[in-house]
Amino acid sequence: MLRTETLLVLALSLGASAVSSLISFIGALTRPGALKEQAATLNGSYAPGRPWLDLAWQLFGITTALVPVLLVAHLLSREGAPGLRVLGFDRTRPGGDTARGVLVAAGIGSAGLAFYLAAQAGGFNLTVQPEALPDVWWKFPVLILSAVQNAVVEEVIVLAYLLRRLDRLGWSPWGALAASSVLRGSYHLYQGIGGFIGNMVMGAVFVLLYRRWGRVGPLVVAHSLLDIVAFGGYALLAGKVGWLPTPA
Repeated sequence: MLRTETLLVLALSLGASAVSSLISFIGALTRPGALKEQAATLNGSYAPGRPWLDLAWQLFGITTALVPVLLVAHLLSREGAPGLRVLGFDRTRPGGDTARGVLVAAGIGSAGLAFYLAAQAGGFNLTVQPEALPDVWWKFPVLILSAVQNAVVEEVIVLAYLLRRLDRLGWSPWGALAASSVLRGSYHLYQGIGGFIGNMVMGAVFVLLYRRWGRVGPLVVAHSLLDIVAFGGYALLAGKVGWLPTPA
């Protein structure tokens, strides 16, 4: 039952994203031109030229992406656990979770940016375009919401929930670490080999920190900050600094 439950949760969320990412990567490899000459857009417009309709679609996408997290909370509560609190996703330690998250984001963010620039320059990565939204009033609020949604979905499901289930299924700690980190890298494969490796390493670090702290809250904070800086920083700097790659 636990194995079936885990597979279904992943099939409805980031497991499906991993398959989609693999198909996208194969398409990029078989398309004429080098990988770095192609773009991977993360936050694009759903209705160009129609800002209110676009906003409605943006909010719809963010909201529905969180449904698998609610499903996880429901499944955990059915087994007698206090929902997401058993994973350390609650408001009992806001100061500690935030402080730890900021430190993790600072350490991973600088290394991650350097790795991405090297991978893109070496032709192992597509040019990642973190945002391509129109310059409207809701642009930055939506980017922040998108960043937080990414963090909650990924860390709750691929980190805390998956490790809890694999532990109960009898997996070794190192086997569970490998499964979680490889899955994280897989659904970033649409960015290229660099995106796969970089996120797999980040996933391994996050597994070790989660095991040590027993709380996913700090890692949700760290991931949120990483994406907020990536999305917002790109929106502010793209085309204005020479070191930041942009689509041709």
